[in-house]
Amino acid sequence: MTPAAQRGPDHLTLALPKGRILEEAVALLAQAGLPLTLPEKSRALRHEFPGVTVLELRNQDVPVYVDLGVADAGIVGKDVLIESGRPVFEPVDLRFAACRLSLIREVGATGPIGRVATKYPRSARAYLAAQGIPAEVVKLSGNIELAALTGLADAVVDLVQTGSTLRANHLEEVDVLYHSSARLVVNRAALKLRRGRLRPLIERLRELTP
Repeated sequence: MTPAAQRGPDHLTLALPKGRILEEAVALLAQAGLPLTLPEKSRALRHEFPGVTVLELRNQDVPVYVDLGVADAGIVGKDVLIESGRPVFEPVDLRFAACRLSLIREVGATGPIGRVATKYPRSARAYLAAQGIPAEVVKLSGNIELAALTGLADAVVDLVQTGSTLRANHLEEVDVLYHSSARLVVNRAALKLRRGRLRPLIERLRELTP
C-alpha cells in the first residue's frame, strides 16, 4: 500500500513542482478551496496543511509520484507529462505556464537534419518519425540552443515562450511540435478512493479555467 493510500479518504497528497509553476499552482488550488499557502523558503520537501500534504518535487518527478500512487494528484507541464509516458488521468488544462515545444535551427539553415539535440527525446523521436526524418537524437541537460550554435546538432527541440532567446542567438523556430501548459494530473485509483475530495476539486478547477 502506498503512503497516500494509507491516509484517510478525506486526506489529499499533492505533488507540485519546484520553480515557476509552484506559486501559480498553490494560488489556483487555494482559489479552488484547498487550505494552502505558498511554502516558505526552506529545505523542507513535504508541507502539511489541514487535510492536505504537499510534496515539493522536481518537475520531471511529478508524473512518477502520481502514477505510482505516492501522490493522489499533482500539477505539471504538458511537455513533462508527454515526455514521462506515465498513464495518469489528465482532467484539467489549467491554462498557465504556457509555452510550445519547437524545432529550432540557425536562421536560414537549409541543410539536411542529421542530428537533433534536446531535453525531450521521446517527443523529438516521435516528431522526426512522423516527418520521415532519420536523424540521431542526442539528449542534453544544459543550454540546448548552444548545440545548434556550435554545430553539435543540425537542429534542436526545445521549449519556447517568447522567442527572445532565439532571436538574440540568431535562431528561429522551424516547426511547432505541440503547445504546452500546466495540467492537473490524478492517480486513477485515487480518483475512486478519494472521489469525495477529488471530484469537487476537478469541477472547481474547470470552472476557474474555462
